[in-house]
Formats: sequence, structure tokens, C-alpha cells
Amino acid sequence: MLVVLAAGGSFGYWALDPITTEEPPIEFSITPGSGAHAAGQQIMEAGVPIEPLLFNLLARLTGKSGKIKAGAYELKPGTSPLALVDQLVRGEFAQETLTIIEGWTFRQMRQAIAAHKGLKHDTIALSDKELMTRISSDFKQPEGLFFPDTYLFAKGASELQIFRQAHTMLLSHLAEAWDKRDPALPYKNPYEALVMASIVEKETGQKSERTMIAGVFVNRLKLGMLLQTDPTVIYGMGTKYDGKIHKKDLETDTPYNTYTRSGLPPTPIALPGQQSLAAALAPAKTAALYFVSRGNGTSQFSDNLPDHNRAVNQYQR
Repeated sequence: MLVVLAAGGSFGYWALDPITTEEPPIEFSITPGSGAHAAGQQIMEAGVPIEPLLFNLLARLTGKSGKIKAGAYELKPGTSPLALVDQLVRGEFAQETLTIIEGWTFRQMRQAIAAHKGLKHDTIALSDKELMTRISSDFKQPEGLFFPDTYLFAKGASELQIFRQAHTMLLSHLAEAWDKRDPALPYKNPYEALVMASIVEKETGQKSERTMIAGVFVNRLKLGMLLQTDPTVIYGMGTKYDGKIHKKDLETDTPYNTYTRSGLPPTPIALPGQQSLAAALAPAKTAALYFVSRGNGTSQFSDNLPDHNRAVNQYQR
């Protein structure tokens, strides 16, 4: 029967005709070491209406029987048996996405990765320090060192793949911004610029204000003024933060309380995006030393304390 099909037009028609399924797409996996017949069997058992013997014959006739790659796949609408063979040979695995949000903490990033069903969860038992070692990072403390973006990966990929990729991207963007920096900026190294970028990220959701926010904090650093920024205080409070910040919180000293300690905090406080990195390393040229929220998502900037106090009375009281 197979010989007859192969010799005639029926086999060619079958090889090129789209596979009809009731509920596309269908996910399936090919185990390591599988030949064409075993692959066809696994595909059929996953719910794809395909005959393993015919699939095996097709792979052999096209010279691709021994080139099938193991992994997780997805049968998309309109895929023919011949296209399916090519998909397995090229290793076009089922794709998953994961979005890391700008301003997330590293803890939130780990939670999102651990909750993603398309990943192989092989880092859950690792401490932050152990995780940094596994991705071959020179840094021991992970906060701020991963780039917020949308990542594409094959279904079943290791969590380490996402961490490595996000870490590499962050270092690349940071190095690029650092190379273009104004040499007069008060940062000793790129890591301090990253700390500033994380503060800018948490201080405003207005992209247009990020360079001004950075300009204010750079001015304060140059003058030796306290940064006095609430997001660092909140970060230092950890799980004690209940959604509100009180006067006693501003007075309680922690390594991240920029009301009680001068200079930058010891580490970033969030994962900064590219615009915040750019703002930290190319801040606005401004004389402003203060800013206060107008209550509409924008800020009022002031060059001196009397003007700032008037702005506070107008917008906050």
C-alpha cells in the first residue's frame, strides 16, 4: 500500500495538503533520540491526525529522517506534513514570551519567572547569590541588574536562559550609556549610574520628566545634599511597607534611607528601563534642586527652598 502511494500522486498530495485539526494549534514534544517514525508516533499521540508510517516515509524520501531535533513544538494551522518535517529539522520550537516590567524589583521578576508555565523551573531553590553565580555574573547582589523587556524563548527553556539574557542586555545597555556620559557627572563607576537610574525609574511614570528628575538628584549629589527620595526609603522598609509612608519611616535609619544618609543607596532599588538609564547618564541641565507632585502625574520643579515650599503648599496642602 505504501509503495503504491509513494509511486502515485496521492502521496504527493498528502505531503503538501494542510493537516486538518479540530482545535489548532496543537502542542507536542519530540523526545531526544527519536527517529522519524518515533517522532510521528509522538505527534499522533499528542492529537495530531497524522499516520506515523507515512510521516516516516516522507522524512526518509526527503533525506531528513535522521535530522529531527528533540524539543517542544506547536502545530500551527495550515501546516502540511512536508512543512512539519521541515519544522522538526530546523528546530522551530514552540515559542513563549515573558515580559519583565520596568520598575519591578528583582523579587517581582523572580516571582514572574517562577509562575510562567512555559519555563523549566530550575532556579526556584537557588538563593539570589547562587543564582548570580549560576549565570556567571561578577555581581553578588542582583537588584537592578536585569533589563526589563519582553523575552522570547522555546517552551521548556531553562529559567537560567531568561536570567542570563536579561542580565547580559542590562550590562550592554548600561555600558553603552556609560560610554556616552558627561564626564562631569558625580558617578564613580557604571554601577552608581545604575543605582541612580533605578531611583529615576521609581520616582516618575512620566517619561518626559526623567531627565529633569535625574538632573535634580545629580545637582543634590554635587552639592552634598541629601537625596531625600521616598522610593529608596520604601525599598529599605521591605515587607514592612504597607502602601503608605509615614514620618517615622523617614526618620528610621536604614542603608536605603536617603533622608538619614547622604549619597546614593548601596544598590539599585528596582529594574530600570533604557530611558531611565539614559536619563541618569544624560540628565537635564537644570538649576532645580526640588520637585513635588502636582497630583496629575507631573511634577513642579524649583531651584530654591522658598519656591519649593510654595509649590508644596499649592499642590500638596
